[in-house]
Amino acid sequence: MHLHDDPTSDTDARSWWEARYAERDGIWSGRVNAVLASVAAGLPVGRALDLGCGEGGDVVWLAERGWSVVGVDLSVTALTRASAAAVAAGVEERTAFVAADLASWETDGRFDLVTASFLQSWPVEIPRVAILRRAAGFVAPGGYLLVTAHAAPPHGDLPEELRGYRFPSPSDDLAALGLDDRWEVLEAAGRPRTATTPDGHEHHTVDGVVLVRRR
Repeated sequence: MHLHDDPTSDTDARSWWEARYAERDGIWSGRVNAVLASVAAGLPVGRALDLGCGEGGDVVWLAERGWSVVGVDLSVTALTRASAAAVAAGVEERTAFVAADLASWETDGRFDLVTASFLQSWPVEIPRVAILRRAAGFVAPGGYLLVTAHAAPPHGDLPEELRGYRFPSPSDDLAALGLDDRWEVLEAAGRPRTATTPDGHEHHTVDGVVLVRRR
């Protein structure tokens, strides 16, 4: 396991997310995203790249199943937690973490699976479409790109400033990728999901899923 910092990271977005992560010891559950788990379970193990990996739940889950995984995120605080989670799970040798702005981050590596789960940032926006298009370039021949997004409000009590937010549909994300005939579209659809809030209330939402394969 390695942790690298890229000084070219977007300072404004990074500062906002650092403050968000500083609010408490952990923001996310640490569990793998259900869509990623269902897709990766059917793929041969190889090299994976998790864009916007946060505190590393998906990275650790993949590494536990034999994948060699790189996680990239703006927040050093999140990645410090992700690194600790990898060590605790005993998979630090199969993980690496990079603090970087995904809008400009480059790598010579090519991956059998590139995943971006809920790569949405508000109220501080990120150049999401540009990031997704760059993500396609990191996929090895025969590899897969999986984009999972909030296609509907993730919970029922959005703050006022987010109530006008337009959640992308799967067709929006597929169009944003701008793929040519070198790609095969395996899925571009919404997957309904029921989430339970910390106070025990259920909320019905939809995850937008785009899964494509480089020929």
